Amino acid sequence: MSKGYRKYFGKKLIWFVVTLFFAVVLNFLLPRLMPSDPVASIVNKVIGSSTDTTAAQEMYNHFAEEFGTNKPLITQFFIYVKNLFQGNLGTSFSQYPRKVSDIIKTSIGWTLALQIPAIIVGWILGNVLGAVAAYIRKGWDKVVMPVSMFISNIPAFGSAIILLYIFAIKLKVAPVAGAYSYEMIPNFSWKFISSVIQHYQLPFWSIVLISIGGQAIGMRSMSIYELNADYVKYSRFLGIRDKKIVGYVFRNAMLPQVTGLAMSLGTSIGGALVAERVFSYPGLGSTMFGAVTSADYPLISACTLMITLMVLIVTLLLDVIYGFIDPRVKAAQFDA
Repeated sequence: MSKGYRKYFGKKLIWFVVTLFFAVVLNFLLPRLMPSDPVASIVNKVIGSSTDTTAAQEMYNHFAEEFGTNKPLITQFFIYVKNLFQGNLGTSFSQYPRKVSDIIKTSIGWTLALQIPAIIVGWILGNVLGAVAAYIRKGWDKVVMPVSMFISNIPAFGSAIILLYIFAIKLKVAPVAGAYSYEMIPNFSWKFISSVIQHYQLPFWSIVLISIGGQAIGMRSMSIYELNADYVKYSRFLGIRDKKIVGYVFRNAMLPQVTGLAMSLGTSIGGALVAERVFSYPGLGSTMFGAVTSADYPLISACTLMITLMVLIVTLLLDVIYGFIDPRVKAAQFDA
């Protein structure tokens, strides 16, 4: 590896560490700025309608000591960082005494299984439509562009509710909510898998639809820009086959689209919230929503930290890949 590459990757790694540090600080601090007392909520749930204030106070002190909320904020932060290095995400306030790591493990599989395939399918369909619209233009472009712009401007909850109303309520060809039939216990039987697939359809296609429009518009714009570039005109002047030129055009146009795909995959957990809430899907988006409404500091911090890590890791990997495949980045390394 050349000196230029080592310098390039070294800078990216330093920025990764610095950004991660500030992300950890914000993940710890922001939930604790919420105007609520989660320990008091736990005590109220435990004692119910009891009027024994002494017992309530003793219980409050017990939970405050267990969760560390009675310690100074800076002390809580160092305990939080120490636990992170040990892989301990803490105990959930709202689902006490469940561990946060157990809650995350239960829900993240549903989210990743829903979000990643939907984002990739939407990305592929959108880029194909955008590339064809840029190359063929005329009637195809007049159809694809308006439809893509219309779809891309529909809010995520809007497309989800429309699909829910049409296919679940009116046509009754899809389940209304959940990830599988409520009377089932998760197992590897064909009946359970079939139920999961049926419940999967509406959340999946609601995400695909909102992904297609933006990707088609972006790909069309980049392709038109590349088709009008000087190297395309010069190549045609030299008599190079149009098929070969178009291959280079769309490869160059794809670079920003790959960045968009990487960022979409990185933020997929955060984007899960809308689809999962509308369809009552038991993923990380629903878990994060419940954590926010109940001021569950450890669970909120764990969810946001996972989103941050995914974005940072995907961005770092993207920078590394660009360092090898993008000629402009390569040239910069040789100049270094």
